[in-house]
Formats: sequence, structure tokens, C-alpha cells
Amino acid sequence: MKRSTRCNRKGSDLPKSTRHRENPIIPIEGGVTAAAGFRAGSTRAGIKASGGEDLALLSSDFDSAAAGTFTTNAIRASSVDWCENLLPTNRIRAVAVTSGCANACTGRRGENDTATLARLTGKAFAIPAESVLHASTGVIGRFLPMNAIAKGIASLAPALSTDGGASFAEAILTTDTRKKEVAVRVKLAGGSITIGGCAKGSGMIEPNMATMLAFITTDAKIAPDRLHAAIRRAVDRTFNLLSVDGDTSTNDMALVLANGASGCAVTSGDRTAFDGGLFMVCDLLCKAIAADGEGATKRVEVAVSGAASAADARRAAKAVANSTLTKCALFGNDPNWGRIACAIGYSGAAFSREKMSIRLCGVPVFKNLQPIGFDEIKIHRLLKEKVVAIDIDLGNGDKAAAAQTCDFSYDYVKINAEYHT
Repeated sequence: MKRSTRCNRKGSDLPKSTRHRENPIIPIEGGVTAAAGFRAGSTRAGIKASGGEDLALLSSDFDSAAAGTFTTNAIRASSVDWCENLLPTNRIRAVAVTSGCANACTGRRGENDTATLARLTGKAFAIPAESVLHASTGVIGRFLPMNAIAKGIASLAPALSTDGGASFAEAILTTDTRKKEVAVRVKLAGGSITIGGCAKGSGMIEPNMATMLAFITTDAKIAPDRLHAAIRRAVDRTFNLLSVDGDTSTNDMALVLANGASGCAVTSGDRTAFDGGLFMVCDLLCKAIAADGEGATKRVEVAVSGAASAADARRAAKAVANSTLTKCALFGNDPNWGRIACAIGYSGAAFSREKMSIRLCGVPVFKNLQPIGFDEIKIHRLLKEKVVAIDIDLGNGDKAAAAQTCDFSYDYVKINAEYHT
């Protein structure tokens, strides 16, 4: 029987409860303003050299519980420190994003600019600066044009709308080729809630925490500590298994806001359903980032099963996802499974020498530490698809993990060779 690739199995990435009729999770149109009580928008503030939209604001009509995960890079932007020092909390009302300038490695001036930006945003919404989160992305080592940003915030804040989610998602992009936004509706015991989100990311992606920048909103009512635990669980299974080029950014963060506008509280019995919805949003955004990797021609899912531990599954999946040689072979549509096996070998993950196997595009190519005969022309053709599956069974247990990545093309080198200039 012909086996479909993992990436095309609808619903296979979701917890069982998300597919159960009693707890449906339904994808809907929208992004960060899909949930009730959120408004967004963007403007041209003069940050990007291109003159495009580069200042984005997101606001909540109500105080929001908020949490986040942040870059593990020891050199990081002051916006990361600002948010991490505030979260988790239940008093966030706005998020300001500057795109085109990372404001990283900018010393005391950069720290002061972050605080000033939060203060200016707070003033525009008549809220404390401590109720404002800030994210930035772009070139490292450059200062924010604060005079232009001040004018942009003052003019943009009154113009935010419930239809502004797409504008917000577009403005935060840098080398991305398209916006990334999703939303779902989740049925809880007390009613339905909405979870929506958007993200930006195309290169310099090896999160070890979250993603480049991701913003998630929900109209559910949930305590900050429980929201913090939920986003960490979701991020650990999605963005922390995402890699485009193995570089952990100075500015990475994933933020989630819950304003309770639906009137529906997340009870202890709702945890599985809520987690499923949050996972779906993160997972879809994660896959969108991988598909839009700088210069990428295809998204690649590395699915590891049969691991003795979750840690082993993650080690093997990330090693293959980060393998430069594997990613180059994938660009050339070359069924070079030896590079995959090599990455598994140095990953540190335990595997059975007799049972470990590899399937490429659903076709068995390796087992028992030796090759399996296959039609190279057929796999060469399958590797040209926009979504490619690498399935690895370590033959050592029942734990699993799936990493998202993409191929390496000539354009990746060109984009990053010219990024600063």
C-alpha cells in the first residue's frame, strides 16, 4: 500500500482530544485580532530603508494575562529583557513591534530607547509603561529612530481596528516573503474561545525557546501562571524544534495574551482542549516559518519515533534538521540518506542497531545499519515536492518528536551575504 507522507496526514500532529467531537478545534480566518477584544494596525515610521510598514501595534480592550518564552542567546536585545522582566503578569494592554532595526548590541542607549518606546505607547493608550510589551527585529547594532517612532505611535494608536491583524502581521516582516497568521476556535466546557496568532521569521532561526517573533492572542480567561505553563508546553513541541539555519537570534520571543473577553474561563478540565488549540496555532505558524526559510524551495518535516525518551527524539530530530549537508542534499533533490544517518549518529540519541530505520518521502531507504534498495529516480522526483518528509524510527521505545526545517539553496547565501549592505 502506498504510504502518504507525514506532512500531509491531516490532524496527525494534534493531540487525540483535539480530534474528538466533544472538544473540536476548528481553524478559522484571522490572526491576532480574531479573538474578541483585540485591535491592531501598522504604519510607516521610517525604520526600514525600504520605506515599508515597520511599526505595528496590538492592543487589548481589557487587562490581559500574558506570558512568553525568550531567546537563550546571551547577547540579546533590550526588548527581550523588558518583556521577560514583566512576564508572566495579568496587566498587559498593548504590544509594540519595531521592524527593520533589532536595537540589539546598542548599550545603554538601546535600553533607554526600549523604555521610552514603552512609555510613549503607554501614553497613547493611557496605560502604564509596564502594561506595554515591546519586540524588535532587523539589523543588529543600529539605533531606533525614536523621533520618527514617537510620531508613528501617536498617529497609529487611535487608528487600530479589529480588522488590523493582517496589517500587523505584514509590518513585522523583514526578509520574509509572506505574512504568517492563523486562528482557531476551541470548544471548552463553558463555551467557545478563539486563539489567533501571527509570526515573522525566515532566517537566523534556531530558537531554543520560541521563535523569531510570534504573537498569540486569545479571548479565554486564564491565570498568568497557567498561561505561562501552557505556552511553554506548546513552544517546546513546536518552535523549539524549528530550524532554518542553526543561528539563535538576539531578539527571539513568543508572546501570548489572554484578555478573557469571551467570558469563558479555562478550567482544569479544559487544559487538554486549550493546550490543543494553542499547539495548533504554534504548529501552523512554525510550519509557515520553515516553508518561508530564506531561499528555501521546500519545507522539511523530520519525524522521529521509537525513541527511548522524549529528549532522545528531540536530539535526533534537531540533529537532522540542523544538518547542513542534509539540507544541501534536499535542495539538490538528492536521496542521500547517509547524511541523515550520520546526523542521527552524532546526535547523542540512543537507537537500536537492529531496528533503527529511515524513510525518505515515505520510501524505506535504510535499516539495520545498511541500505535498502529503492528507486532513486522516484525519490528524486518526490524530493521536488513543496513538503518533504523524513521519517526516522530509532527502534528503542515509544517516544516521538517532529522538527521543522527547510533546504539550503544558493539564494540563502545571497540573501545573507547582502543583508547588512
